[in-house]
Amino acid sequence: MPLPRSIARFNRNVTNRLSGAVAGRLPGFGIVIHRGRRSGRTYRTPVNVFRRPGGFQFALTYGRGDWVHNVLDAGEAALLTRGRIRRIANPVIVRDPRHGGFPLPVRLVLRAIRADDVLRADDVGPG
Repeated sequence: MPLPRSIARFNRNVTNRLSGAVAGRLPGFGIVIHRGRRSGRTYRTPVNVFRRPGGFQFALTYGRGDWVHNVLDAGEAALLTRGRIRRIANPVIVRDPRHGGFPLPVRLVLRAIRADDVLRADDVGPG
């Protein structure tokens, strides 16, 4: 069971605003730049993201939030990670209760909160 929506709302309104300044530079973090599927607005969402062969995988600690639906519907987005913007495409949700490819501390947290869904996307080059 991913984290409760109340924590997601708090993070969206408070934590994301504070972390947005550094999330695009720190290992294990990034900012997904995506377009709202209804509003057409551009959003920047801080995320936990890790490299995998040929792309990236995102820990869905809050489940399938708006940013996940926006990226899935668009089939692409931009990702600011480690100070560089990358284009991502072909996003898919996979169920991975073993949390393969995540560092041990992240795996332990994901197991504890039973967040077994992972968003995987291909790295298609500089953005």
